[in-house]
Amino acid sequence: MNHPSAQLAEFAARLAYEDIPSAVLRRTEDLMLDCLASVLAGSSARPVQSIAKFADSMGPTSGPSENMVTRRGTSPLFASMVNAAAAHMVEQDDVHNGSVFHPAAVVFPPAIAVAQALGRSGKDLLVACVAGYEVGIRVGEFLGRSHYKIFHTTGTAGTLAAAAAVGRLLNLNKEQMLDAFGSAGTQAAGLWEFLRDAADSKQLHTAKAAANGLTAAYLAHDGFTGAQRILEGLQGMGAGMSQDANPAKLTDKLGSRWTVLETSFKYHASCRHTHPAADALLQVVQDNDLAIADIASVVAHVHQGAIDVLGPVTNPTTVHQSKFSMGTVLGLIAQQRRAGLPEFDAALNDPAIAAFRQLVSMELDTEVDTAYPQQWIGKVTVQTHDGRTFTARVDEPKGDPGNTLSRPEIEDKALRLGTYRNAASQEESQALIDHVWGLEQAEMLGKFVN
Repeated sequence: MNHPSAQLAEFAARLAYEDIPSAVLRRTEDLMLDCLASVLAGSSARPVQSIAKFADSMGPTSGPSENMVTRRGTSPLFASMVNAAAAHMVEQDDVHNGSVFHPAAVVFPPAIAVAQALGRSGKDLLVACVAGYEVGIRVGEFLGRSHYKIFHTTGTAGTLAAAAAVGRLLNLNKEQMLDAFGSAGTQAAGLWEFLRDAADSKQLHTAKAAANGLTAAYLAHDGFTGAQRILEGLQGMGAGMSQDANPAKLTDKLGSRWTVLETSFKYHASCRHTHPAADALLQVVQDNDLAIADIASVVAHVHQGAIDVLGPVTNPTTVHQSKFSMGTVLGLIAQQRRAGLPEFDAALNDPAIAAFRQLVSMELDTEVDTAYPQQWIGKVTVQTHDGRTFTARVDEPKGDPGNTLSRPEIEDKALRLGTYRNAASQEESQALIDHVWGLEQAEMLGKFVN
């Protein structure tokens, strides 16, 4: 077999520690810390607690895998489910531009849960996570822009990413890995309709992607077979979920192009589609010392994906939904010059932010749309009440590979996330940082949060 699904499965099955450049391993550690801190920050949220209660009622309340929400051990299945739900809650987890996909939330939770259960080393875990990223991102790129208009790629491609990561820890051979992909792909799901209702579905997307991918890998290990061309087949994911699927994307420079290095950190605590405009507006307000009361209107010049995802959110009713409101995000930038977790908590009932939302509009920009998704350009036009007009442009939002976070900045973010709503103490958050930085030397994984 030499079709794209099979080639991708063989890559994931055969990936070894020695194959991976040091820079990729270090970036994987950076992304893991960023993700685990996001898990802590999201752990107290109602939707996450609901999924945690479900897991407690259905699964064991003790076991080898760490449930970072309840701080108890459980099975790998339920640890991955709960931690993946929490990872995506506060909108601070990573994103890969070209695939419009959040790998961390669906790769690290199942990989860590299984590595803990199997007694794997830190090196084993890092290899598995790289495999998950490289597979999931390529599946997202394969599915294309038309897929993202309806489907939440993190829920769909994420199921394959989780299967690849867990499959690598289970030492699946290439035939078994392909079976795992088949079973993962047939379970892949996640629709954007939830945004219109402020529903909790986004946490279910990551929870189920992680759990379903894990399930697919374990079944394949036991000889359970899956569709051999689940991605590019006549009735596969591309055929059913996309109008512009490109099978060449599945194998693009496997082993030489490391998509881990292309993955961005999220600086603002909001949907990534808001970040380019937020950074551009921040430029305007800082350079011209503008207050929120000075601004008469803001036009965000955006790509179509931003309109598709953010457009339905006109009057947010929850903090989470407000993170998909361009007006709320830009209002916080104008008012606070930052859009972090505490700022969003205070913004929902702030009349000044509600009024500012009415001043913000999005317009499709040909240049921005043509560059997307490989590049996320931010452009704004700002009118002030005294008649002045300002424009700004950002080619690489804060957190992108060319404008990335340093390790001290990642640590600072992790400490802020870890201690958010008293999820963990300062000492526990620092211990988490130290644990991740020492992962490569760990012969066997311990708990990440004591």
